[in-house]
Amino acid sequence: MAEQQWRFGGNSKVIGAGAMTLRGVMDGVMKNLDENNGKSVIHLSQGDPSAFPSFHISAFVEEAVSNALRSANFNGYSCTAEYLSKDLPYNVTSDDVFLTNGCTQALDAALTALARPGANILLPRPGYPDYEARAAFAEVRHFDLVPENDWEVDLAAVEALGDENTVAIVIINPGNPCGNVFKYEHLKKIAETARKMGILVIADEVYGHLTFGSNPFTPMGVFASIAPIITLGSLSKKWIVPGWRIGWLAALPEILLKTPTEFYDKIVNLFRESADKCYKLTNEIPGISCPIKPQGCMFLMIKLDLSKLEGIRDDFDFCCKLAKEESVVLVPGVGLGLKNWMRVTFAVEESYIDEAFRRTRAFCERHGKKHTQISYYVESPVFEFVYV
Repeated sequence: MAEQQWRFGGNSKVIGAGAMTLRGVMDGVMKNLDENNGKSVIHLSQGDPSAFPSFHISAFVEEAVSNALRSANFNGYSCTAEYLSKDLPYNVTSDDVFLTNGCTQALDAALTALARPGANILLPRPGYPDYEARAAFAEVRHFDLVPENDWEVDLAAVEALGDENTVAIVIINPGNPCGNVFKYEHLKKIAETARKMGILVIADEVYGHLTFGSNPFTPMGVFASIAPIITLGSLSKKWIVPGWRIGWLAALPEILLKTPTEFYDKIVNLFRESADKCYKLTNEIPGISCPIKPQGCMFLMIKLDLSKLEGIRDDFDFCCKLAKEESVVLVPGVGLGLKNWMRVTFAVEESYIDEAFRRTRAFCERHGKKHTQISYYVESPVFEFVYV
């Protein structure tokens, strides 16, 4: 009897995209950790500050959840609309709000709503790999962020990439993984470019207001009169509660509207100090550099200079060997769309940063190219010369 041929199966596009998620890339790095080298593992790869005492969640937030369990009152949509309206020149209504079980579900909903045959979507490079994994409905096209220009969008490239099948452009502000914060003027130009192209802007603002540089955070929704905007937000970042999901949404009226500003100020100051330290220490180590001091988010990008290192093929090789020899875990830039760069989180205790960069310096010095003295012997009918 002939073998049954089933007419369903996995989506190879989704499977291939999933292999390039942060989890897939980091699995490859983590396999190189050496449990026998006597060094504790330092993770500068994942943005979960709640694991550290300095970034403990606000007691006010915990109390709000407790109170919500005893209350019959809940209207998360209206309080979210009120909270968002504070930063916009117009009022958001409950009908404008869609609450989801984490931002990943919001991303799924937004991209699914845009699905149509032949569609393409424009994604930033470097960017957040989950977009590639979730955008299985469309062709993905990448535009570059320019490090020499504060990681701004190459808008000329965006226009060149688009065509009649382009449905949306994604921007991440504050930037993950670059730590940049787009200026007001640049965001307006993005909106004007989207209007010119007739496309939607998906603004990932999960790190909104977590800024500490000279560029203040401007919500993309400010420019909704120019182009249609979908804003993706997350409570887990600003309130340092990653992993909290739908069960605590009853506490939104208290958390969004009544959390003391002292809590935000403390977190932002900690991020500022940690970011400054990472930036300084990076630029003191031969073989790596950070061209732009981060102004927001929880991450910065480190550039790898292979010309100053021996036995290192690329960013993935660097991270694998660093994990094996020094038990320091970084994210290879290849998993974020930018080869020979690496992502580092500074949302950790100061002592972790000091020790991680001490080990990274030792690693780079050990793999640094040594000055080699080369001797040339030249024979002459009369004299012998040795050039050193």
